[in-house]
Amino acid sequence: MTLLILAALLWVGVHVGISGTALRGRVVAAVGERAFMIGFSLTSVVSIILLVMAWRAAETTPLWFAGPGLRWVLAVLMLPALVLFMASHKRNPTAVGGKGLGEEPRGIQRITRHPMLWSFALWAGIHILGNGDTASLVFFGAFLVTALAGMPSIDAKLAARHPESWPGFAARTSIIPFAAIATGRNHLVLREIGLMPPLVGLLLWAALLHFHRAIFGVPAILM
Repeated sequence: MTLLILAALLWVGVHVGISGTALRGRVVAAVGERAFMIGFSLTSVVSIILLVMAWRAAETTPLWFAGPGLRWVLAVLMLPALVLFMASHKRNPTAVGGKGLGEEPRGIQRITRHPMLWSFALWAGIHILGNGDTASLVFFGAFLVTALAGMPSIDAKLAARHPESWPGFAARTSIIPFAAIATGRNHLVLREIGLMPPLVGLLLWAALLHFHRAIFGVPAILM
């Protein structure tokens, strides 16, 4: 468990403590943007490999049992997580360094400006509740912390890099899904999201539901 905790701290430290703070700017100033991105990418790969290996080898203690009813609820919640993930690849200014911030938010951006991070947060939270043991709490908790902390961190970086276009974009969008729509700052336009993200998300959800035991060794739902 100690190795797992250290690996989780490394993952969170790299993505929140370095990439999400002013330390990133100082490192970039010292080594250059390209060198930083290469080093960051390599460190990320190493840290996630260590995290997965440590999780598989860690001793764990059950904390709660997710019964059939809860597991069905969690399985259903994975569907919007996958749809968010698929939709995040279509015109997402917060994922491409702010390109397009000056334009009207469209598609999934009307719902939340961080669809990919919300998909990871949902995935992590669902698996914490579904597994209910200490090792899973540390493993998936590392991704949950990184995803939730990454949203305001990305906002802060984009606000600093694009002081002219960011305020208008932020005023018309929200971190919390549907918050901008609920407060009248935006409105839902389903046709902008298109058919492919929900369709592919649904197919992926069905495949994972069916093959979860074969791939990961445990069923997604209990019959």
